[in-house]
Amino acid sequence: MDDRYDPQVIEAKWQQEWAARQLDRTDTDPQKPKFYALSMFPYPSGNLHMGHVRNYTITDVIARCRRMQGYRVLHPMGWDAFGLPAENAAIERGIHPRVWTQQNIAQMRQELQRLGLSYDWEREVTTCHPDYYRWTQWLFLEFFEAGLAYQKEAAVNWDPVDQTVLANEQVDSEGRSWRSGALVERRLLKQWFLKITAYAEELLNDLEQLTGWPERVKLMQANWIGKSSGAYLEFPIVGSDEKIAVFTTRPDTVYGVTYVVLAPEHPLTLKVTTSRRRKTVEAFIASVQQESELERTAGDRPKRGVATGGKALNPFTGEEIPIWIADYVLYEYGTGAVMGVPAHDERDFQFAKAHKLPIRQVIIPPDGKASTRLKAAYTEPGRLINSGPFDGMDSAAAKAAITEYAATRGWGREQVQYRLRDWLISRQRYWGVPIPIIHCPQCGAVPVPRSELPVLLPEEVEFTGRGPSPLAKLEAWRNVPCPKCGTPAQRETDTMDTFIDSSWYYFRYADARNSEAPFDPAAIKDWLPVDQYVGGIEHAILHLLYSRFFTKVLRDRGLVQVSEPFQRLLTQGMVQGRTYKNPRTGKYVIPSQIADLSQPTDPETGEPLEVVYEKMSKSKYNGVAPSEVIEKYGADTARMFILFKAPPEKDLEWDDADVEGQFRFLNRVWRLVQTFKANGGQLGQPLPTSLTKAEKDLRRAVHTAIKEISDDLEGDYQLNTAVAELMKLANALGSADCYTSGVYGEGIQTLLTLLAPFAPHLSEELWHQLGGTDSIHRQPWPKVDPTALIAEEMTVVIQVMGKTRGTIQVPAGASQAELEEAAKQSDLGQRYLAGKTIKKVIVVPGKLVNFVLAP
Repeated sequence: MDDRYDPQVIEAKWQQEWAARQLDRTDTDPQKPKFYALSMFPYPSGNLHMGHVRNYTITDVIARCRRMQGYRVLHPMGWDAFGLPAENAAIERGIHPRVWTQQNIAQMRQELQRLGLSYDWEREVTTCHPDYYRWTQWLFLEFFEAGLAYQKEAAVNWDPVDQTVLANEQVDSEGRSWRSGALVERRLLKQWFLKITAYAEELLNDLEQLTGWPERVKLMQANWIGKSSGAYLEFPIVGSDEKIAVFTTRPDTVYGVTYVVLAPEHPLTLKVTTSRRRKTVEAFIASVQQESELERTAGDRPKRGVATGGKALNPFTGEEIPIWIADYVLYEYGTGAVMGVPAHDERDFQFAKAHKLPIRQVIIPPDGKASTRLKAAYTEPGRLINSGPFDGMDSAAAKAAITEYAATRGWGREQVQYRLRDWLISRQRYWGVPIPIIHCPQCGAVPVPRSELPVLLPEEVEFTGRGPSPLAKLEAWRNVPCPKCGTPAQRETDTMDTFIDSSWYYFRYADARNSEAPFDPAAIKDWLPVDQYVGGIEHAILHLLYSRFFTKVLRDRGLVQVSEPFQRLLTQGMVQGRTYKNPRTGKYVIPSQIADLSQPTDPETGEPLEVVYEKMSKSKYNGVAPSEVIEKYGADTARMFILFKAPPEKDLEWDDADVEGQFRFLNRVWRLVQTFKANGGQLGQPLPTSLTKAEKDLRRAVHTAIKEISDDLEGDYQLNTAVAELMKLANALGSADCYTSGVYGEGIQTLLTLLAPFAPHLSEELWHQLGGTDSIHRQPWPKVDPTALIAEEMTVVIQVMGKTRGTIQVPAGASQAELEEAAKQSDLGQRYLAGKTIKKVIVVPGKLVNFVLAP
């Protein structure tokens, strides 16, 4: 018998052997059906965490299984390598972002390889490499030429001390800069956008096609797009030729408008402000600039605002109404203005109460009366009052009638609006893809000629974290002649949002080494869409929405033939660790500092600690490093635990005892094979012509495992129950003692083959110990023998037109429907019913099935 199971030795051996044999290289045999299995690629932070392990292991099991089922599988990996953390590291560590990123990639690639993940590393992509971002720039120019990339002024986070723009993640919960600590201001700067709103309707409608996506993800996207049907209305400004435009889903309440509100940033704000109110308005605007968007729109905050002194006309009533500005109205949303209907909108009601503005009720309950003093806004449907010619009308009907009334008088029109805003892609930082635009004083924004791509990131830059982007300081890089007219011009110094890089990487994998184009359309037609995409729910909106948008634009540009990039989506749950927390202070405690974990107390205060499971995090001291688990138990155990502990879409609670349990299971498989070998068992023995009851029972267990595990690896991928079935099969083999029987050999071979996608190293080692020559991962997936599943058989007569044609064996207790189906599918049924029309089927349970045929 071989020595004990030593995962470290076995795993290193087979990883080296697989790499040498290029076992995981993508099969391109056109005779095989394709399967594209993809995990969301990681940011190279330096170390894998257990969330990575779970994501990548799930996808790896699917990819390995599909290969064994006869598919040619594309299963690649790469790096989402641009972004703010690398630039922060450059500032803090005095190291170039490229060096820091490359070091992290090398470290994480090694950790991924230790997990035995079957990636085709020849298709590896790294978004910060010029051979990738050249094509990101090329695709940007496709958007630019299509009129879908443009520049306009937009509000940004401005650090007044460091004199730089900050990303949202650089602003803390108190609205202060992550570095200087200064209160962040909101400023208007010219920014680049992609016009995703042009695809809002298609992005919304095509969610119906995504039948392989979780419903909650589709709902999140639908809510983010936020389609609303309503009316566009205009309120003339008194004493001016200009008008305030609003969008409302409640045109039925327009007779109740008693004021209008502009966003402080609205271009009309200072125009409508009277000289007497100017100082107050300017002070309010300055204070709002210090608030984040989150603070301004928080539902539980009082709504702040000031009157401008200006007046607008409600064209429906002919009344002059005051114009206010308020912090809760954002210029980037809708028209940047809202009509105030305090009687029928909760936010407007609060605002009107706070500022003593008129409240006019124009809708009452269908069977109710007007209230002399509303205690809250009435927001339900009802009947119109105080609404001129529309009095008494049902509010639902009034929406259409009032909109049509406005349109005929030039006051407005029917309109569909979306919550979705155009995608702001400008980033005032270095470590990103340079936007390939040159600003010419004569020609305007001119694209860099495609023959000159990539616009390379210059290497010699200074990282201080203060002032403008490092690129803006490089005069020699920035100053260039206009490609169109030769006039001295300047490069765009903004770089692209890193979501751009991840919005098309799945296309590049299909043709990763193409140096002439981002990809060959033929390769895209062959491999896309992705058959199974796996990633965290945190990407349910932005990444997935942007990827869908990119796909549709590239389709319309004639570059790809698909409209949706991901056919099926699995959003795996989080990995949670046991966490010790002081409920009074909210402080997390390091487990090693707790004297008694069974009755944990705060080592500083002595207070009892709360023990909860929370997402693994360094700050919560509850993380488990994958490398530690691999060192102690091996990669196969780590994989088995992460798959067994919970269904893929559910959160997983880490438990060392359960990890130990999976290690014991793999040891048991090891011993089963050693015992089989020691007793003279071998693979390839024919099945006995006649089986004993013990052999029938074992064979039933074997083929039950094949059926159940095969089912678990389809649809929702219930990998946890698949592992449970593997354990049942191992138990059945452990209980049997017919080692030299072909049935036992079939059981051992089946166990190893079914186990191979889950524990690839152990399966490969044991397969070869039993004389396997080619890799176990190139063996065909086992097929169910339906006859082996029959537990207690009974003989049923098959008749055609009352004439006996033979008998079949069926499970005892089979229902009438099951008997009829078994008879149809039997050899007798196939022989005597072929080409015939069945008029009637007579089933006598437990005795016979008689087919009456049409003449």
